[in-house]
Amino acid sequence: MKALLLWPKMPNSFWSYQETLDLAGLRATNPPLGLITVAAMLPKEWEIRLVDRNVREETQEEWAWCDIAIISAMVIQKKDFWELIQKGVALGKKVAVGGPFPTSVPQFALEAGAHYLILDEGECTIPMFLEALARGEQQGIFRATEKPDVTQTPIPRFDLLDLDAYLAITVQFSRGCPFQCEFCDIINLFGRKPRTKTPAQMLAELEVLYQMGWRRLVFIVDDNFIGNKRNAKVFLRALIPWMQERKYPFILITEASLNLAEDDELIELMVQAGFRIVFMGIETPDVESLTLAHKEQNTRQSLIESCHKITRAGLQIMSGFILGFDGEKPKAGQRIQAFVEQTAIPQAHLNLLQALHNTQMWNRLQNEGRLHQESTDFLGSQMALMNFVPTRPLEEIVREYIDAFWNLYEPMAYLQRTFRHFNMMEVRRPQSKPPLTWHEARLFSAICWRQGVLRATRFRFWLQLLAIALRKRHLVYDYLAALSFGEHFFIFRHQVKARLEAQLATANLETTTTNNTSRLPTTAGSVLVN
Repeated sequence: MKALLLWPKMPNSFWSYQETLDLAGLRATNPPLGLITVAAMLPKEWEIRLVDRNVREETQEEWAWCDIAIISAMVIQKKDFWELIQKGVALGKKVAVGGPFPTSVPQFALEAGAHYLILDEGECTIPMFLEALARGEQQGIFRATEKPDVTQTPIPRFDLLDLDAYLAITVQFSRGCPFQCEFCDIINLFGRKPRTKTPAQMLAELEVLYQMGWRRLVFIVDDNFIGNKRNAKVFLRALIPWMQERKYPFILITEASLNLAEDDELIELMVQAGFRIVFMGIETPDVESLTLAHKEQNTRQSLIESCHKITRAGLQIMSGFILGFDGEKPKAGQRIQAFVEQTAIPQAHLNLLQALHNTQMWNRLQNEGRLHQESTDFLGSQMALMNFVPTRPLEEIVREYIDAFWNLYEPMAYLQRTFRHFNMMEVRRPQSKPPLTWHEARLFSAICWRQGVLRATRFRFWLQLLAIALRKRHLVYDYLAALSFGEHFFIFRHQVKARLEAQLATANLETTTTNNTSRLPTTAGSVLVN
């Protein structure tokens, strides 16, 4: 078989960092880890080509060459996912799909024309798919009720990637999360019992990247790296000497729950292993909303003190925040802004609450008759309205969201907040970065020009950079990198504002039209229906 593996285009979002990538001469943030892991599970005799459409588009020659197209997708990629399926079918190719989005909404892929749905986790369902192919079956849906043992997962096919196109390379240590946040689909996809790879597996994957010459960011993309704290500590104790022996070739990033602040040993191990950034789902400073959303792990200690403790230990926090929880009081957007300023978190991932398929929240809202059935191409991004009826006026929530997003990414506010965040770090990290690549040199030069010359931030920029260089020289790289991410948000906030205001205007017009229609006389209503 000749298999063409396709990763659909990502619309611009918080995670795309498009402006930052352009300044650095890069094409995409992260590669499709799921697809290159699938590639390692396919028969050795198959010929495989991978095309990440965020890096380049596939060619007509590649379509002509392949026997089957294998496409994975997340919900944010649904538009290009649909179009790729239809293109493959129109060209007479067999199309197989998998990944989080078709697993959650298989009907979407079926309606688009996909022949094979390889759902759930590939370690279980790819063998089913291969057996069906061997039997000559022309279509099929392959599902699994059990969760696979990830200690048997092969090393991803990193060799299929154009490494020079990416900001960060991704690896995975664990799947699953022990918590039960109502709005999150991770526990639906991967369960509540975190399964982890062995330290030997992880070091083997990192060694492959090291031998391939990779020397930039490595994103351990677990949805909760500390979901199994015991195994995480075992891995970190093995990772520290590996990183030390190679003079810390990677900058490590991951995602973790805020209860990391409760474990001093775990924080120290992460810092000594070379972790620099941790993404944390804080969601809201409103304890009542956290409780209603079943995110009790964020209510056990002071949110602000937890963030300060993690930052002081040397970890840069990226955070997730959400507006639109049931029972949310007015001015939630202002409270989030105040929280971000108090904690000096540079990157606050702000979202309107959206109900994801088959989550506890989705099922509850469906039972309450509050879900909007119409779909949007931007579901899962910062440019989509809420897909359900909230408990306070939609316009009020959206206006607060737009204002918060706009204010948080005002260039001067972002610059000052980032400086305060790095100034807060007390623990000296291990030296963990080789000499600058040309991508980083190009990016940092652009930051100095834009923020240090062109904008009104110029004097503040140079004063702060000098202060960091004098007091915390080991943080200069991380500080400039954090400032470079701001370039994406300074532009992206304009797109978010314009897109949401346009959708809000349309929604208001539809509501007005519906209300006017409902007041028409019965006879006129009958004519309209007919």
